[in-house]
Amino acid sequence: MKHDIGPRQAVAPPIEDHGVIGDLHTVALVGVDGTIDWCCLPRFDAPSVFGALLDTGRGGSFSVRVRDVERTKQMYLPDSNVLLTRFLAEAAVAELYDFMVPDHPSCPASDVRQIVRQVRMVRGSATVEVECRPAFDYARATHTVEVVEGVGAVFTSPAGALVLRSTVPLRAEGDAAVATVVLEPGRTLELAAQWGGEVRPFGRGEASRLLDDTLRYWDGWLRRSTYQGRYREAVERSALVLKLLVHQPTGALVAAPTTSLPESLGGGRNWDYRYTWVRDAAFTLYALMRLGFTEEAAAFIDWLHHRCVEAPPGTGLQVLYGIDGRSELPETVLDHLAGYRGSRPVRIGNAAANQLQLDIHGELMDSVYLYNKHGEPISYELWEALSRQLEWLEKHWEEPDDGIWETRGGRRRFTYSALMTWVAFERAMRIARHRGMPAPVERWRDAAAAAYRYVQEECWSPELGAYVQYADGRTLDASLLVMPLVKFAGPSDPRFLSTVRRLEDELVSDSLVHRYRTDGTDGFLDREGTFNLCSFWYVEALARAGRVGEARYIFEKMTTHANHLGLYAEEIGAAGEALGNFPQAFTHLALISAATNLDRAITANRAPTSRHCRP
Repeated sequence: MKHDIGPRQAVAPPIEDHGVIGDLHTVALVGVDGTIDWCCLPRFDAPSVFGALLDTGRGGSFSVRVRDVERTKQMYLPDSNVLLTRFLAEAAVAELYDFMVPDHPSCPASDVRQIVRQVRMVRGSATVEVECRPAFDYARATHTVEVVEGVGAVFTSPAGALVLRSTVPLRAEGDAAVATVVLEPGRTLELAAQWGGEVRPFGRGEASRLLDDTLRYWDGWLRRSTYQGRYREAVERSALVLKLLVHQPTGALVAAPTTSLPESLGGGRNWDYRYTWVRDAAFTLYALMRLGFTEEAAAFIDWLHHRCVEAPPGTGLQVLYGIDGRSELPETVLDHLAGYRGSRPVRIGNAAANQLQLDIHGELMDSVYLYNKHGEPISYELWEALSRQLEWLEKHWEEPDDGIWETRGGRRRFTYSALMTWVAFERAMRIARHRGMPAPVERWRDAAAAAYRYVQEECWSPELGAYVQYADGRTLDASLLVMPLVKFAGPSDPRFLSTVRRLEDELVSDSLVHRYRTDGTDGFLDREGTFNLCSFWYVEALARAGRVGEARYIFEKMTTHANHLGLYAEEIGAAGEALGNFPQAFTHLALISAATNLDRAITANRAPTSRHCRP
């Protein structure tokens, strides 16, 4: 990939032209040109310090560039979240190592968050240019720059302070700290953008020691994976991404580490995903558990326990929370930011926290059931808190809600919500039977039966030959691909297979799946891309239905839509571009589920690879 050597372009690089690094508190997005243009400090949902991804002029960035570069390449060091950007030219090769240091025994927990950047000359000599230009509080706060001899620079603002430590002298240039240095073979340049901690110079060999510690941490973590299937590289990269999205101090998991990356360029579907959705986190718990990562599951169960206990009497769980469990997440618009490639509004906070989404209880109880079965037995206190949630669901499941897709066009009685109501009570009964927990089993059985009949009798359209998005409607919805995944229907059930055929006719485009057809009734007139989560659900549904060759073909095609590092955003545009927040947990957890089930089906069926998906 060729990059010019002049000033950075006035538009943000494509979403997919980024890697991600993190320390289990927050992440940074690193472009293929060596620029960090997104990072919130000191945690995921804090205001951005580097936000050029949403406004290249105002947002702030931290760049390391090598002059006279012909192309750059990026890769992760094996079995890690350490990112390597290679600057390639005929006369020289330089390498940039980017990482953040997780808390672990050799690097104890602290309030210091730091992005470490190390440049090494591999061949020849080259001029390296550094520019650190933070923009605190989403570029709303001004700051001063002080160069500290022998250390680097200190940026101070009302929103906080950032220390840039450097092994080469820096100079202030406006509101930035910059450096230009010629690196000879064997020489290195080391930088650390640090939030918190003392202002001090680099210690001898410090950056290399931190790099070794970080590599050791990720290698040790990934060794716990039990996956041995065909798609190991994609599955393990997805697991590493999901781990990056876990907030280690609380056990919460963010849906994505970014805000307002659009679902269509210039459209209004720009949301803040830096929070914990009960649904997404529950699915993620399942994905990590099936790979053997039970510690993360236990931490989330603990976080969930607190949310259930804190819920006021007679209320259900919220759709989403802050990573610290806070329930107030007011949605506001940052009018001063231009948005990714002009896509406005830029939002922080998320009004979906005030929505009613009844399905979350099904995903929650399914994951708790699996954790109780394959992880650790749940506590009596958690069981009592969950039982209170089910008591609330008994009284409210027949109400219209806002649905899994968080539409803003008015509430309906969504099929998926009723489906997940059945899941909630069915899994609760399983736990009660397995553990002998006290439970109103007869009431739960009646509620499950009522939800089941509602889906079959009110949400099935004989005219269309398919389950529809909501009762008495004609809209198809790809969320219903999960029916065999949650054991509501068998994978060869005639109604389910008929629904799949209709979905293929209306929602599948070149093997990619739209979640539903947008016609304005969801509150938006702009279009959107295909939904990666649904595409992987489609793969799994086909595999379970015995169409293994097609499932394999489509899965392999989906892997071509990952970026150069194996990362996925929320959606894929018409030209194959990434859309929506990035990287997205939902996509990667669905990949893990699809890969494990597809691998099992291939082994069982010895399916040929030559069969293609239906045109």
